[in-house]
Amino acid sequence: MRYIYLVYFLLLGTSLFAQSLPDIDSSLLMKDIATLSSDKYEGRRTGTRGNRLAQFYILDRFKQIGLSQFHNTYEQAFYFQRRDEKLMGTNLYGYIKGKLDSVIVISAHYDHLGIRKGSPEADSIYNGADDNASGVGAMLAMAAYFKQNPPLYSMIFAALDAEEMGLQGAAAFTRQLPVSKNRIVLNINMDMVSHNDKNELYVCGTQHYPALRSIVQAAAVKSPVKLLCGHDLPGSGHDDWTNQSDHYEFHQIGIPFLYFGVEDHPDYHRASDEFEHITPGFYYHAVQSIIEVVNAYEAETYKQAGKELKIYENR
Repeated sequence: MRYIYLVYFLLLGTSLFAQSLPDIDSSLLMKDIATLSSDKYEGRRTGTRGNRLAQFYILDRFKQIGLSQFHNTYEQAFYFQRRDEKLMGTNLYGYIKGKLDSVIVISAHYDHLGIRKGSPEADSIYNGADDNASGVGAMLAMAAYFKQNPPLYSMIFAALDAEEMGLQGAAAFTRQLPVSKNRIVLNINMDMVSHNDKNELYVCGTQHYPALRSIVQAAAVKSPVKLLCGHDLPGSGHDDWTNQSDHYEFHQIGIPFLYFGVEDHPDYHRASDEFEHITPGFYYHAVQSIIEVVNAYEAETYKQAGKELKIYENR
């Protein structure tokens, strides 16, 4: 597949940052996004065969990485009403135990729009490479990174379903959290992080949670992409992304969030959102930068967390 050849291309631009940025497997990152956005998965629409195939792939990756299960399963089924039909969705999540009881939830939705019939000549499969195979690929890369670099906070990695049908998976997840809500200190949500020609990755959430701004700024100093805080000003209409992806459901129950995404591009919600149209070097560096934000969060909160750690270790 083409991702094999793209790896060499994107690594040409990484040498200057190799000593300071998180080390992630670029080949596997490209394989994950290329696979999930291939025609085999038929656009991953909730309730379809292609969506279930995507679940199998993600479950296999969870096992390969070595994520732990809650109650002997990675799966959370849920039901919701859409127009005149009742649908079932499936969230997938596992965790890495940290040194503290406090938890960071790292999320990305894996569903997309499926197959839409058009003219006989038109591509009918909405592959959703950027939206949101890219977020899932990023989440898997982060899980692999933190498995090899044990975090201070425990981390739940959640691939959520039915985002395109009104954030249904995130709503189900937050209604039935796998840990108590008061243990969750932050949600990192990723939705469209692989396609941008300006080298810009927006971080939404610091307007609502100002204490997180300094953390993003600390990571931005080292980031090879432009980490820009914004798109979260209340009252700014469609320019406010607060309710535009799964992080909104966390926000609704008082869990702070940082949402990473790019501005809309010509392939957004079109059949042309395919692997061939992502920006590989940008994607690789975007994932590194998001990990760096999490590392900066741990570093900035280390003093308080260190006190908790002493209590935890002395139990």
